[in-house]
Amino acid sequence: MQMPLRFLLLLTVSGSLVVAGHVYLYRRLVRDVTVHPPVRRVGAALVALLALCLLGGRLMAPILPAPVDEAVARLQWFWMGLSLYLVLGVLVLGGVAWGAKRLQGERGAGSQGELQELGVSLERRMFLSRAVAGGAMAVGGGVGAYGTWRAYERPEVSEVVVPLPGLPRTLDGFTLVQLSDIHVGPLIQRRFMETLVEQVNGLKPDLLAVTGDLVDGRVPELGHAVAALGDVRARFGRYFVTGNHEYYSGADAWCSALERMGVQVLRNRNVTVGDAGGGFDLVGVDDWSAGAQGFGGGYDLDVALAGRRPDLPAVLLAHQPRGFEEAVSRGVGLQLSGHTHAGQMFPGTLVTALMWKYNAGLYTHGAGRIYVCRGTGFWGPPMRVGSPPEIVKVVLTAA
Repeated sequence: MQMPLRFLLLLTVSGSLVVAGHVYLYRRLVRDVTVHPPVRRVGAALVALLALCLLGGRLMAPILPAPVDEAVARLQWFWMGLSLYLVLGVLVLGGVAWGAKRLQGERGAGSQGELQELGVSLERRMFLSRAVAGGAMAVGGGVGAYGTWRAYERPEVSEVVVPLPGLPRTLDGFTLVQLSDIHVGPLIQRRFMETLVEQVNGLKPDLLAVTGDLVDGRVPELGHAVAALGDVRARFGRYFVTGNHEYYSGADAWCSALERMGVQVLRNRNVTVGDAGGGFDLVGVDDWSAGAQGFGGGYDLDVALAGRRPDLPAVLLAHQPRGFEEAVSRGVGLQLSGHTHAGQMFPGTLVTALMWKYNAGLYTHGAGRIYVCRGTGFWGPPMRVGSPPEIVKVVLTAA
């Protein structure tokens, strides 16, 4: 299937889900809780406007002034997350109410005469509908508020100790800090990055590794925010590999900009990290999907490993947790990846756990290990529910 056809199919499916979800919200949160036509009309207009914001908000970006476009983007992404939890709240609480009525022997008859025959008044049905709607808004709003707080709050620090076979004793305790999937863009700006850099510097890293999906936008708009990475203090340097979102945002331009900021970019190549007492090879590959999506280049482990010393241990930076087992067979002792966000928001957390063999955390295969970061920022809705953002602190030990 060609890329345009896949995109069209995705657009059709996602658009249909948005429309169906908003029709459902209108029925449960507006139509079922009031009999007043003016209130229903206002509610229908509001729900339709929010649906249009999700469906066409990005299409209006070129014609909107920058401040208005930023406000629309914030509304669009926040409403995407909130509407999900409103739908889930109505489904769950509505299911509970329906089950309770079934237990009482009610069958939900349609006409007023049938309801009176069962001893159930329209007023009671309206009361239950309002209770479900109010409960769903309270639960959905609460989960959305928590998710937003968790997304912008300082990421958790996950510290792992990883034995790296062949690591020189002089580098025992080497500290490597990983950031992944920050997604600097309309909702993540310079202030977030400065706080993040402060937190990273507090970990006293020997080396910083950024494993892709750093940005969602172009260099002129986001360069100032990303430049905060230049303030990270790491005695053996700062390194970056591309993620799939870099290719949507101009990968070549970003790689050049990052080099100017003092962040070394590893595009299917390796460098030796260490001192006179010994070192290890740091290997970086382009994102797995770059070539398949028609951007050129892409993941090439053969080229990335070319010329490296086989007697040195190797650490691989790869955005997606793919190719790990092959990398281990080629002498890689540790792979650092991201991409999955571990689902970012429940119930997506359940989906990615089924989709990815290496979804989040530390895994072992043979003599190699992989750590998959849950992501340091977020993509889409500014929410993290069931998958907190993280900074990964990897302490390498001589095995």
